[in-house]
Amino acid sequence: MPDQNSPVIVWVRRDLRLTDHAAFHAAAETGRPVIPVFIRDHTVDDLGAAPRWRLGQGLEVFGKALGDMGSRLVLRAGPAREVLEALVDETGADTVLWQRAYDQVSVERDSAIKSALKDKGIEAESHTGHLLFEPWTVETKQGGFYKVYSPYWRAVADRDVPKPLSAPSSLKAPSDWPEGDALEDWQLGAAMRRGAEIVARHTDPGEQAAQSRLGVFVRDRIDDYKTGRNMVAEDGCSLMSEYLSLGEISPAQCWHAGQRSIEAGKDGAETWVKELVWREFAYHLLWHTPHITDSSWREEWAAFPWNEDERRSEVIAWKRARTGIPFVDAALREMYVTGRMHNRARMIVASYLTKHLMCHWRIGQQWFEDCLTDWDPASNALGWQWTAGSGPDATPYFRVFNPITQAEKFDPEEAYRKAWIAEGYDSPSDTALSYFDAIPESWAITPQDDYPEPVVTADEGRKAALDAYENRDF
Repeated sequence: MPDQNSPVIVWVRRDLRLTDHAAFHAAAETGRPVIPVFIRDHTVDDLGAAPRWRLGQGLEVFGKALGDMGSRLVLRAGPAREVLEALVDETGADTVLWQRAYDQVSVERDSAIKSALKDKGIEAESHTGHLLFEPWTVETKQGGFYKVYSPYWRAVADRDVPKPLSAPSSLKAPSDWPEGDALEDWQLGAAMRRGAEIVARHTDPGEQAAQSRLGVFVRDRIDDYKTGRNMVAEDGCSLMSEYLSLGEISPAQCWHAGQRSIEAGKDGAETWVKELVWREFAYHLLWHTPHITDSSWREEWAAFPWNEDERRSEVIAWKRARTGIPFVDAALREMYVTGRMHNRARMIVASYLTKHLMCHWRIGQQWFEDCLTDWDPASNALGWQWTAGSGPDATPYFRVFNPITQAEKFDPEEAYRKAWIAEGYDSPSDTALSYFDAIPESWAITPQDDYPEPVVTADEGRKAALDAYENRDF
């Protein structure tokens, strides 16, 4: 029998919540002291500027939530195995619990830690919580993994998803808390520089904010989601991706909210649940084919002659949101000001880079890794490869989104473009002007500059892309 005075360590990762948190639930059930710890290891230091800043925001709110129930979040920096072993020695803990990650780097780290702790006689246990369906539990009839979304959706659509766990009513504190770092000393937002102040105006971190946003969405907007999600100037999306990326809400909470909306006859509910399952599909692929994050999923696309020179003027213009294509530039500016980008706009931005400019999808993927507060390794990789044509279930190579006609269809009143572009307007919006406060001063861009001519027009880019695809060697 475990010593009832021996603490349980809960290793907190990208799961900054108390509701539907299997590791916290299991720890509280023991009745023993619980020590929550967050470790700043290489997986944190390797994050891009915006997601690392957003993580800091989430940690601050989560630490306060734990404090409100008489607990605290211990912060430690260093290799995760060394930190956990040191905490075990310091506190006398004989149990370490955490919730699973699915990227290869984290899986290898966690497996090594579990083995090392067990060798020392420490109970080490991982729990589900980041996904609805563990990737190894969803198989085709032939026993392999799914490579196409539609049959994956059909395979899981009628599965039972356990009801979300309640938050622990209390977490027993240890008699002595181990020392930890101060969050402000970590300077997680340093790389954001002056952009942090701008993005913070559009960020509402934490579990409570996530649940509030979900509640408003299913009450007021999910019914119109099927069409509203594509109208880029409207608040038609759930905005759950930011909260899911840090585990401030669980996918099960979202799933059951969606199912209740389906049962209530809300038209857009199933479409939204399918988007939630698209995230699951991305992790399904990440688990089974981890190379999706850094090389073409379809091996034959490795030979495609994409431009990989980020110093080219066209790439610089794309990164600075000065392509001369208003829809593309507006979307990128939305990202710099808010940390997010509308999903429809992401497809247009990605298509313009990979097809009109014929640039490697990795350039865009890595740029988004640095700039998105809702960055997610699986969804980001799948989204870029889907658009470029090199990934699973990809958009056909001959489908080249026309950013002009897309704008006419999904921003017919030009409201989105006016909201984010200042040049050429007598009275630009506050959001459009915020772009100039968020970007690096070294870019030397001002609202008084002339709006640029297109670096590549929609028609020229489409023709060049189709010529390259038709002459490919595979």
